[in-house]
Amino acid sequence: MHPSRKLPAVKLARLADIQKKTNAWLWLSHLGQHIMNEALQAQLDIIRRGADEVLIEAELVAKLQENRPLRVKAGFDPTAPDLHLGHTVLLTKMRQLQDIGHHIMFLIGDFTGMIGDPSGKNTTRPPLTPEQVQANAKTYTEQVFKILDPEKTEIFFNSHWLGQLGADGMLKLAASTTVARMLERDDFHKRFHSNQPISIHEFMYPLMQGYDSVAMKADIELGGTDQKFNLLMGRTLQQQHGQKPQCVIMMPLLEGLDGVNKMSKSLGNYIGVSEPANEIFGKTMSVSDTLMWRWFDLLSLRSTQEIATLKAEVEAGRNPRDAKVMLAQELVARFHDQAAAEAALADFEARFQKNAIPDDLPEITVISEGGQIAIARLLKEAGLVASTSEALRMIDQGAVKADGERVSDKALQLATGACIVFQVGKRKFAKVTVA
Repeated sequence: MHPSRKLPAVKLARLADIQKKTNAWLWLSHLGQHIMNEALQAQLDIIRRGADEVLIEAELVAKLQENRPLRVKAGFDPTAPDLHLGHTVLLTKMRQLQDIGHHIMFLIGDFTGMIGDPSGKNTTRPPLTPEQVQANAKTYTEQVFKILDPEKTEIFFNSHWLGQLGADGMLKLAASTTVARMLERDDFHKRFHSNQPISIHEFMYPLMQGYDSVAMKADIELGGTDQKFNLLMGRTLQQQHGQKPQCVIMMPLLEGLDGVNKMSKSLGNYIGVSEPANEIFGKTMSVSDTLMWRWFDLLSLRSTQEIATLKAEVEAGRNPRDAKVMLAQELVARFHDQAAAEAALADFEARFQKNAIPDDLPEITVISEGGQIAIARLLKEAGLVASTSEALRMIDQGAVKADGERVSDKALQLATGACIVFQVGKRKFAKVTVA
């Protein structure tokens, strides 16, 4: 434009108006992007909470940016009739994802359950009958809805597609990988090199679990850290079938009541989902103050901020028992109801008041050998009895209580991390921590 030539006032006003609108649009666009980034970060924070590993996170971010409900899969083989808290780590994560709008797919492995998952096993698992699997599957559907919203959960049975593959389909599935690849799996590798037998059908298990992801078109699969090979097999098979590979969220294996070993019915360190309210409450109150926070992280539906605030209060001097009561009540309310949680607390407190536990309860730490200590030695080391023979005699007399419950097993072993209030007779008390 020639420097001497000026635009009319009307055009100048229009240009100014256009500039204002452009600035407003840019500001709104920036604000929208900021809100989207915050929402994405909030989702990632929930997904990462308690997770051992997320694979592949860049792919997960891309999926989340599609701004649609992602198809989230977790499979459970109905190899036993009851679930325990260790199983609910995955269910809790599913509920968290459900609450932020994703599509939850609960898979019951009624077909794979007849084979048995070889993950972490040094022997071939005995197969279950179809009748056993179906009976267990029925109890699973009843128990999982104590955590998941039934209105927003889709239930699948993998017999619907695996049972239709036939011999031809199974051979094609077997051809999708190699024996060398299978022997990369840690448990197979160890069994092979220690001359432990591996049945051919065990090689089929990870392939069938992977094919489940193809059939369900999963965007995300949840599993324990012992499932990594199987979870990654799902990615491989999805790519072979022209699908975008699923992302994987691996959750840690929950330590049981002993604070050391994975929660397991065979070890007796578990809390069953279907146990009575008082049992769930009392067992939760028996875990160590350290393990309590890990349970909060993996089992509680409280926000990370709530848990961080509670932990800070305990570190500042609040009784950790208060936090443990909150965790115990949350678990009882989840698997029973709030009224049962209140009743369990009242019963727990009544039993402790009846036992007249002193306010100045001595706190004693005893050292274990090899991660465990026998009950008789523990009582002697804690100064509650003069000798192990006296401890055994007091147990026989029913004079020894642990967290208000009478001890009858003279062979009882306490694991490192256990933190229990012991009573011997009417007047001897101590809060004993096993280190």
